[in-house]
Amino acid sequence: MINYELFENETEKLGIELDSYAAERFDSYAERLVRWNKHVNLTAITDPDEIVIKHFIDSLNILKYVDIPDRSSIIDVGTGAGFPGLPLLFANPTLNVTFLDSVGKKLSFLKDVLRVNGLIATALHMRAEELGRDYKMRESFDIATARAVAPLNSLCEYCLPLVKVGGRFISLKGANAPEELEAAKNAIETLGGELEASHSFTLSNGDQRYIFVIKKISQTPTKYPRRAKKIDTRPL
Repeated sequence: MINYELFENETEKLGIELDSYAAERFDSYAERLVRWNKHVNLTAITDPDEIVIKHFIDSLNILKYVDIPDRSSIIDVGTGAGFPGLPLLFANPTLNVTFLDSVGKKLSFLKDVLRVNGLIATALHMRAEELGRDYKMRESFDIATARAVAPLNSLCEYCLPLVKVGGRFISLKGANAPEELEAAKNAIETLGGELEASHSFTLSNGDQRYIFVIKKISQTPTKYPRRAKKIDTRPL
């Protein structure tokens, strides 16, 4: 399915060391992504080389810029087809990853990929704002990740309440990211966050990408997250 040489060349550029089975895992992932996509809306990208660059390498860039210790607890919010959480787990199977999505069929796809590759993770069929109000789950994760789920100011309210103080929210964004970051400054501060780092990079196909690392420096006020309609129509 995927071009192994392309995959290995791209991961080498990132300076990421993957085990000898990694390429096979990603190949299996791509094959299932295309097959499931015929009856479940997972992605508009089905060309094997584009899957490698736009999905796998884009997600793995996190590991180039952010140190994620072994056994870290990660929640991938609005995970969809598993980006970036599943590539991170493939790269480091010690991670304790929770995949969160409101669409059950997408989680069924992820469970299939996990089963075939012999990996263990948690799949939660819930909305992020509901989970953020659950006292057992609130502020319990080392890291929250999200990729192209919503504008950053809204995304912060979905994700930061789930991150423990001292943890991080890692957001992957596209070309409009600088404007989104400017608009999200109030949300970041209000929710107990602080911009720790901003990284920009260009994928080998020319796409401009950004990674924002937001550190949780204080507890999120208990009135957040609000209901989804307020988050989306009246962002902080």
